[in-house]
This record gives sequence, C-alpha cells and structure tokens, in this order.
Amino acid sequence: MSKNARLSLVIVAVVAVVVAGFLLFARNDTTAASRSGDGKVSVVEYLDLECPSCRAAYPSVVKLKGEYADRVTFTIKHFPIPSHRNAELAAVAVEAADAQGKRDEMFEVMYESQQQWGGQQTSQRAAFVSFAHQLRLDTAAFEKALDDPALSERVLASRTEGSKLGVQGTPTFFVNGTKFSGIPNYENLKTAIDRELSK
Repeated sequence: MSKNARLSLVIVAVVAVVVAGFLLFARNDTTAASRSGDGKVSVVEYLDLECPSCRAAYPSVVKLKGEYADRVTFTIKHFPIPSHRNAELAAVAVEAADAQGKRDEMFEVMYESQQQWGGQQTSQRAAFVSFAHQLRLDTAAFEKALDDPALSERVLASRTEGSKLGVQGTPTFFVNGTKFSGIPNYENLKTAIDRELSK
C-alpha cells in the first residue's frame, strides 16, 4: 500500500470517529428532552412531574403544540425538585418509556395520576411499573431501565443545565431563549409565542 493510500485511510478513519462521537453526543444531549415541530420559535419547558403547577400547565402546552405544529419547536426538559421524593424517578420512568416509544403516553399517565402518587414520602416505583404495564410496555425492560444510572445522570444533567439558566422552580418556560415571566397559562404563552412569530 502506498504512503498516500495509507494517509487517506487514516483521514477517513479519523473523520468516521469524529462523526460517530458527534452523533453519540447529540443523542445523549437530547435524551432528557422531547421535541416537536421545527419552526422559527422555540419554547423550552423545564418541568417536575410531581409539581402540581406543571400538571396545571400541561393541557395548555398540549393545546399549543397542536395549534402551532411546525411553526414552533417545543422542547421538554426535566427539572426534578429535590424536595419531591419521587420526581427524579418519575423523570427516569418517562425516559425508560421513551426507549419503547411511549414517552408522551407516560407523560400523560403521570399527570393524570399525579394526585395519587405525588407528595408521597415512599418510593412510587411500583406505581410507575404499573403505568408501564398499563401502556403495554415490556415491563422487564422498563424496570431494567429504571435502574440504569445513565438515565438518572441524564435527568440530573438536565436539572443542572436548567439551574445554570436561572431555573429555580417549575414550570419554567423559555421562549426563543428568553425566560418567560407570568402565569404559564394558555393565553399568556400564546401571546409570547405570537410576539416572536410576528418579528
């Protein structure tokens, strides 16, 4: 093999490694986020599944997603509050459901049943496994994912990211990178989105 051929092979190998590394990083970076749409306006929500205010905002977010579709990119990120005993595990459960393509469905079940499992000082793991069964997930794989340190680390990394951005409570929204202030209801969020769309 000529010197030039060997050099070409080395260059190709290096490029392949760099591309693979980038793809792996991008995948890991977005694990704790759920995205929809691909518009000029972005809405990012940091939430805690055990937070009643997040539950109250959930229907508004769902409605806005449906109305704005591809015009607005909605991103959900975890921000489990330490004082909420089961918030972190709930976030991990959502990510475990995501591995089986049922992330949105698990979000919905979590919020619908929050009054039953939220605020409890004992682990609600059994309840979350029952949700997985309800959604017809592979419960063995789901439970294995619940114990995966990597998922927990990604959830906590999302919280750390939020803290660096000034998130102190939930839900906290950012519209096109600007922290949303005010009550996060349908009307107020819609006004903020429309303001950005009109620019």
